[in-house]
Amino acid sequence: MKTSIVETLAPRLAPLDLDHRLKLTREVIPGRIVFTTSFGIEDQLVTHSIFTQGLEIDVVTIDTGRLFEETIALWEKTEARYARRIHAAYPQALPLADYVAEHGVNGFYRSVENRKACCHIRKVEPLSRLLAGASAWVTGLRADQSQAREGVHLIESDAERRLVKLNPLADYTRESIAAATEEFSVPVNELHEKGFLSIGCAPCTRALEPGESERAGRWWWEEDEKKECGLHVGPDGRLTRGAAPEGSQ
Repeated sequence: MKTSIVETLAPRLAPLDLDHRLKLTREVIPGRIVFTTSFGIEDQLVTHSIFTQGLEIDVVTIDTGRLFEETIALWEKTEARYARRIHAAYPQALPLADYVAEHGVNGFYRSVENRKACCHIRKVEPLSRLLAGASAWVTGLRADQSQAREGVHLIESDAERRLVKLNPLADYTRESIAAATEEFSVPVNELHEKGFLSIGCAPCTRALEPGESERAGRWWWEEDEKKECGLHVGPDGRLTRGAAPEGSQ
């Protein structure tokens, strides 16, 4: 059923803007739809669209325990702006305690394996709880964010999680998103103005240097082409995405 929904929706979504993509998705896909926000500029625009349209889409987040204070402040500001609560999932205490006991509080700097293990505990496992029972997952992924994400489709089937994955900003540019947030007075993270274009956990994110790619500030001590936390990758470490539906981008 999910494959047919993907194939049916792909050509219908392509010519639409963000608002109408989300609205159509909600109309066509039955069951619970979840949008996971990390409070980046893309996610803020999606949140604005969901809340202002009154769409029955759950807006949730993952509090890793290592977020920037500016991100926490934006979380509170966003709830106040739209008078809606954004619920969170948190890392499980025992696996996190075991990880810190073995590797140290900042053990993720020592190896890629350690970093991915930390991301799994703080992000991937909480995500599985947020998406439990959902029929569709909405993200803020853009195809031009990085080389790894350039093949992202507007809509695809996530076989591992057995749900439909919608990336309604896949073909948007950062410039168009920034213009929209300004036009609609959407609150955005103050760190963006300080050179943090992609914002994750505080210990793993730095401001960009001139000429660097958008996600270069994430896990800057690792090779650029493979820097993903695990939320959108499969067991082989590659970005997961279904085959391009006919009529999609």
